[in-house]
Amino acid sequence: MGILEDQQVFMESLVSVFESAGMEVVARCSNVEDFLSSTQKHPPDVALVDLRLEHRERDVVGDGCRAVELLHDFHPNVRPLVLSANRDAQLIERCFRAGAAGYLCKLNVGCSAVLEAVQRVARGERLAPPDLFPMASVQDDASTARGALGRLTSREREVLSYIAAGADNLKIAVCLNITERTVKAHITSIYQKLDVENRTQMAMLACKLGIERPATL
Repeated sequence: MGILEDQQVFMESLVSVFESAGMEVVARCSNVEDFLSSTQKHPPDVALVDLRLEHRERDVVGDGCRAVELLHDFHPNVRPLVLSANRDAQLIERCFRAGAAGYLCKLNVGCSAVLEAVQRVARGERLAPPDLFPMASVQDDASTARGALGRLTSREREVLSYIAAGADNLKIAVCLNITERTVKAHITSIYQKLDVENRTQMAMLACKLGIERPATL
């Protein structure tokens, strides 16, 4: 278990909760640089990451989402779980595009809920806040997820992976060597097959279904 959190009291409380549950906390840091260095030496199964990280010595605010992105790129086996008070939908979507396995809002979860979320993420589940994203509350069972993916063609899955990574239609067209018109046709088909209302819901559902980000973007 690794924890990236700038509030010392909150950090100590989390450490106590996890150690009481029999988990080993191999990294506990308040800034991105130290955290990445610690996970380099001892990669945890799950990394609990705060988004807004205030430095004690400097008037600088660190970006936890950047830590999620770097963990995804350099330690793909580490599963980042974001724990933040921020409820901005675009920021949450950015976290999932960066590689987050889950997102919890500090304002409405207790210690037991955080512990359960860590355990679920460690088992390979993806967690998104259903109160902010209705599509995040789709049934979690594996057969439902496989059924949703099974309705897509291989090319549609490729397009969906780029959408989950935040690429626009032109970028997708260039990366897949197809026309923008073809990209739009694939996206229309994805809308119909996955029954989503907008691109944000599409990206969130892609994350929930475990669609991997493309290797190049």
